[in-house]
This record gives sequence, structure tokens and C-alpha cells, in this order.
Amino acid sequence: MKIYQWIAAGAAIVALTGGNAFAEATKAEKRAELIKSSHATLADFYKAEPKLKGMVEKSTGYATFTTYGLSFLIGGAGGKGVVHDRKTGKETFMDMAQASAGVQIGASQSRVLIVFKNEKAVQNFVDKGWEFGGGGAASAGVADKKVGSGSGENLISDATYYTLTPNGLQYGGAIAGTKFWKDKDLN
Repeated sequence: MKIYQWIAAGAAIVALTGGNAFAEATKAEKRAELIKSSHATLADFYKAEPKLKGMVEKSTGYATFTTYGLSFLIGGAGGKGVVHDRKTGKETFMDMAQASAGVQIGASQSRVLIVFKNEKAVQNFVDKGWEFGGGGAASAGVADKKVGSGSGENLISDATYYTLTPNGLQYGGAIAGTKFWKDKDLN
């Protein structure tokens, strides 16, 4: 084998193994960004509703998600988040998707906080994900003012689900057509 063939083979090996190291660095960066976003989401929820801090601190676990969506009669949204198991300290990275239909138009961003009431609820959410259909809520607001109906929470399977929009805490956060599952790439 001539020297240029050895150099080409060596370059190919470096490119193949170096690409894997780059992918791992990217994976670590994505995880770090999601954890940073989770902390910021918690801070915003605590600012909107201070009682949530005590609930999260006493819980067996919680999850935070950021979602982005578009709608024109039929809507869809997607997002990523982190489940924090307070008992084990483990963090699990998750995906979520939403679908809706009705009189709607526009783009939206929201953040979700799910507070788990027991370890079984945390494990079921992480291992099986959740899927919902039906349900609804009312929320309206401008800037820091908000108006809503309901108690500010939705109880689901030993967990409480909150939605925070740019207009404030969404009372009774609609979860119709929402699915959660583990992120295979980040776990």
C-alpha cells in the first residue's frame, strides 16, 4: 500500500470516529440546553404561581416541556422536555406532540409543568408515556393580565398538569390530543 493510501485510510478512520465524538458532544449540549430550559421554565411558573414551588419541592417528580405550534383550523404543536425523578435524581428526556381542531389560527408557544404525586406516576410517565384525547379549557390575557376559568390545573393519573403561555398561567390547560414519549436520541 502506498503512503497516500495509508493517509486516506487514516483520514477515513478519523472522520468516522471523530463524527461519533461530535455527535456525543452535540447530544450532551442538547441535554444541557434542555436542563437549562427546564430551570428557566420552573422559575417562570413560580413567578406566575408561587404555590407551585412548594408543590414541586414536595413532589416525587416533575416534568417541564416547551412547545411550539401552528394552527389554521387544524393545529399541531411539538416540544421537548425533561422529567426529574426527585427520588432517584434521574433525568429523562422526553418529546411531546399535540393535535387540535376547531376555530383557531396563529402560532403559539407554551410551557408545561407536570407535578407527579407518587413514584408510580413518574415511572409510568417515563416508561409508557401518556396519550390524551378530549378535554378543554378557557384562557385569555394581554401582557401580564390574565383571565381564566377553572382551578389552574388539570388532574391526570396521579399528576397535575399546568400550562404557561406568554399571557400567563393557562387555567385548566387543554391537553386534548397530547402525546408524550421518551426521546430515543437523548436518553
